[in-house]
Amino acid sequence: MTDKLEGELVAGDAKVALVVSRTNGFLTSHMQSAAESTWTQLGGDSQGLTIACVPGSLELAVTAKKLAESGGYDAIVCLGCVIRGDTDHFDHVCEQTAKGIREVGTNTGVPCIFGVITANNLDQALDRAGVKQGNAGREAMLAAVEMANLMQKVQQGN
Repeated sequence: MTDKLEGELVAGDAKVALVVSRTNGFLTSHMQSAAESTWTQLGGDSQGLTIACVPGSLELAVTAKKLAESGGYDAIVCLGCVIRGDTDHFDHVCEQTAKGIREVGTNTGVPCIFGVITANNLDQALDRAGVKQGNAGREAMLAAVEMANLMQKVQQGN
């Protein structure tokens, strides 16, 4: 019989850090609220959730790295919103942010969830930040809880 490992969507006694960019804060605040609500809906308590605010999306990875290296977290959620402007700055910020967050997870073994909206315009960002529909913050928290539980199963060998 083939073993199938999956993480449950139950926060339990997991410890999750939520790192939130203040850039485009009118959007990331919606994402943060949805992530916090999702945490509570999944059974998480306030003691299991730490929130760190950073100036912009480029600061998400270094903060996530320090949190992961502390050994106090089962997963980390990075939330931000980058909206395309008239220069190449958007492409550089998006690429470096995604790369940095990915490297935190692969280098530390702590799941580091990419909850950064990369949008071509404000309407796209509004759609994905929960102002109109859906919410990237909720989706990222769901992924974090699932991955925290999956990693626990992997460590236990079952």
